[in-house]
Amino acid sequence: MPDRGGGPTGPRIRAGRPSRRVRTLLMTLGVLAVLGMAFTMFAGFWTDWLWYRSVHYSSVFTTTLWTKIGLFLVFGLLMATAVAINVWLAHRLRPPLSAMSVEQQSLDRYRMGIAPYKKWLLLAVTALVGLVAGASASSQWRTWLMWVNGVPFHQKDPQFHLDIAFYAFDLPWYRFLLGFGFAAAILSLIAAALTHYLYGGLRVTSPGARATAAATGHLSVLLGIFVALKAVAYWLDRYGLAVKSSDFKATDDWTGLRYVDANAYLPAKTILFCIAVICALLFFATLWRRTWQLPVIGFGLMVLSAILIGGLYPAIVQKFQVQPNEQAKEAPYVQKNIKATREAYGIDDTKVTEYEGKSTTSDKTKLRDDVGDAASIRIMDPNIVSPTFQQLQQMKNYYGFPTNLDVDRYTTEGGKDQDTVIGLRELNLAGIPKNNWINDHFRYTHGYGVVAAKGTAADAQGQPVFTEYDLPSKGDLGTYQQRIYYGEKTTTYSIVGGPQKEIDYSDDSGEKTTSYQGKSGINLDNPVNRAAYAVAFNEPQILYSGAIGKGSRILYNRTPKERVEAIAPWLTIDGDAYPAIVNHHIQWIVDAYTTSNGYPYSSRTTLGDTTADSLTATNDSRSVVAQQNQVNYIRNSVKATVDAYTGEVRLYQWDTEDPVLKTWMKAFPGTVQPKSAISSSLMAHLRYPQDLFKVQRELLTRYHVTDAQTFLTGSEVWQVPDDPTNKSGNAVPPYYLSMKMPDQAKQAFSLSTTFTPNGRYNLSALMSVDAEAGSGDYGKIRILKLPTSTTVDGPKQVQSQFNSEQKIAAAIRLLKGGDSEVEYGNLLTVPLDGGLLYVEPVYVRGGGLKYPLLRKVLVTYEGKTAFEDTLGEALDTVFGTKASTTTPPDTGTTNPPTSNNPTVQQALDDAQKAFTAGQEALKQADGPDWTAYAKAQKDLQDALKRARDAETKAANSASGKNADKGTEKSAAKSGDKSPDGNAGNNAGQTG
Repeated sequence: MPDRGGGPTGPRIRAGRPSRRVRTLLMTLGVLAVLGMAFTMFAGFWTDWLWYRSVHYSSVFTTTLWTKIGLFLVFGLLMATAVAINVWLAHRLRPPLSAMSVEQQSLDRYRMGIAPYKKWLLLAVTALVGLVAGASASSQWRTWLMWVNGVPFHQKDPQFHLDIAFYAFDLPWYRFLLGFGFAAAILSLIAAALTHYLYGGLRVTSPGARATAAATGHLSVLLGIFVALKAVAYWLDRYGLAVKSSDFKATDDWTGLRYVDANAYLPAKTILFCIAVICALLFFATLWRRTWQLPVIGFGLMVLSAILIGGLYPAIVQKFQVQPNEQAKEAPYVQKNIKATREAYGIDDTKVTEYEGKSTTSDKTKLRDDVGDAASIRIMDPNIVSPTFQQLQQMKNYYGFPTNLDVDRYTTEGGKDQDTVIGLRELNLAGIPKNNWINDHFRYTHGYGVVAAKGTAADAQGQPVFTEYDLPSKGDLGTYQQRIYYGEKTTTYSIVGGPQKEIDYSDDSGEKTTSYQGKSGINLDNPVNRAAYAVAFNEPQILYSGAIGKGSRILYNRTPKERVEAIAPWLTIDGDAYPAIVNHHIQWIVDAYTTSNGYPYSSRTTLGDTTADSLTATNDSRSVVAQQNQVNYIRNSVKATVDAYTGEVRLYQWDTEDPVLKTWMKAFPGTVQPKSAISSSLMAHLRYPQDLFKVQRELLTRYHVTDAQTFLTGSEVWQVPDDPTNKSGNAVPPYYLSMKMPDQAKQAFSLSTTFTPNGRYNLSALMSVDAEAGSGDYGKIRILKLPTSTTVDGPKQVQSQFNSEQKIAAAIRLLKGGDSEVEYGNLLTVPLDGGLLYVEPVYVRGGGLKYPLLRKVLVTYEGKTAFEDTLGEALDTVFGTKASTTTPPDTGTTNPPTSNNPTVQQALDDAQKAFTAGQEALKQADGPDWTAYAKAQKDLQDALKRARDAETKAANSASGKNADKGTEKSAAKSGDKSPDGNAGNNAGQTG
């Protein structure tokens, strides 16, 4: 009888084969794993489709998707077919079996081993190479769309006289096709050679012929195809010379032909093309001759020619023709480079004017009244006062402002444009009292309201003069939808519109709630949608949470830049989006660029490097554009808007002549609206973008020179100076300012910067562009070029002059007393009567207050400097309409002569006495009295400490009173505009 359990046989059988239950379980788990992976892939696809459909740009998703699929299938099949045909052909051309050598005997077991699986092995190999090739081709969807939709530039390159569209749109696609052809030829050659070897067509160690006639013919044809492709590469390389990069002492990013390219490389490429064609024909001829002798000789000659003609000959030309007379040889090509670069970056119409740098008026008192016409000098620096906005207008910890505020212009009640510092009170999840999933994604969903202040004024305490303030916001900007669901700080998703109420804002009566009424986001009523988002966001609670119900919608991709990038992936996005109130809605305005790397002769620039400055280096809220992308053509072709409440994105054509944008509009019809669709209210807030300006100023350090000989000498090279108020060593950021250049009749909203000579600190030039979109001169670049025969102080020298003047230095030291910090604002440069007026606001961040207040204003003109409490006083002092009154300043929130706080007043009086005593101790006739000076310094520190302690209480009290007064004042104004006298509250509920 068989052993039923105790013997060794039974247990071995049961252990070697799992039971039916186990097999069923394993199969179930396997199926579930496959389904899970499939659903994960589906979730990503499905959520992307839902998002694009929700923003009404589904055509972008479908066009991109079908283009990628089409390229994947076409080139994947082409590669798989090429390899499969050559493997099949090599197998078919195998020699008949004969007496086997030792080599063939060792291969025979491999042939026998794969014989049952030949078809499957062939299918697997071809599928693998097809998948890789298809994936590589699908990444070229931009190249394909630009080639198939390209429109002409109607400009021709100076060497080959081809339309620039050939280099920008056609040549990249031809190079991809060539690269694909090389890959297909090489893979087919390898696959065919291995197959021939495996089946005896090629022999390595066996005696006799190394290859059969069939193998020789087959492999020769493949080698001929490879060499023919090399001939095509030589021909395309001729045109590639117009867009190739090379190092040149005049510029590190040279693009285009030089003397050696036109006179050595170009003819060399043509000769090599002819040699490659002949060599390819010799390979094809082996179909009849059945010998590799001539093709091998031809191939060797081609390689030798490439070394001698393509490498050695150009080096000889460079050494013996160019270097001895470089100026004369290179000048014509440099002239082409200058012309093309200026056109490609939009700086060809730059107006350079000689500027004396010295005033022409002997009586400077007459200039005092001209300052107001020259510029609306902005003393509120948007890059410094954000903490002040935060302290005075944050209201709740779950609101926050960006590190860098923005400058815009709004019309005042008198009809005059006012430079305005503006920021949004956005949601700050880090300030939520208790972080959990419900609070983070359901309760706290949006920010609330605009905060704005005059750019040209501060109150008596150094605080901004707010024109829009409080919560709900009230002020001069009228009624608008104040809720901010989309913003720069809104980086997480929110689920709104369902049974869970959202916190709107809080006032004296308590917490207000709301429910999102917009149509943005994706509906979560559908269980498939909920499951897809649970997988996509790796958040299972989305699938089963009771907080999600009928009407619930999920909002994500909420920052303005990422929304525009997703909708228009062919655009390069500016690093700084800025808000504006347009037609009773907060709109984020985003500048977008079309770029190319194929503009012949135009020098390249790396966007990430040229757009970096001291602000992008130290602050996260302002990023550099496009990181390390290299381009040699750029246009601000599109102005985009993102509604802060609805998330609606609109793209407007700004540059109506840009052929790159026309190409993309042809590829994605209906995505970009015409320029005529821009409303007048939106047009009033459009401005010249900073990143484009920074790219242009970097190019203009060299390309302000239009003469090739001067360009080659390098004597006129400028540099963008380092920020004199920042020790990071990064470039000074440009600044917006309403200013009048010498050839302008009135002020224009401008974006400005300065230049210094390469390696020196004196001023070379002042650059300004008309940044006001409604202006007829919008985009016009003006450069005031200072004389090279005399020196005019540059930004660092002016800052050094400020810091080294005895009275100012003493006052600065007093401002820094205790643990207070002094912060310098933008150093503004204003042309005035042939000279240059420098203005710099000085802020103090008191030890107890933790936010900067405007304390002093530095002004210098024609070597005369003032350091006063207000801009007006400083200008009066500089222009001689008032005697200098520079005295050690106070660090409190009130000025000593008018303080009502006896403690503060007494402490400041004591500080003044101690400072005076210290100065007198240093001026003793028989030398400084260091003992008396040390005692005076100790008294000074004690007095400052008492003043600081008292000022904290006084400042906090004053801030509260000012806020109350501002509220009353705003309510009175709003009462004139609203029947119920409560326009601010009505504004909060608009929309």
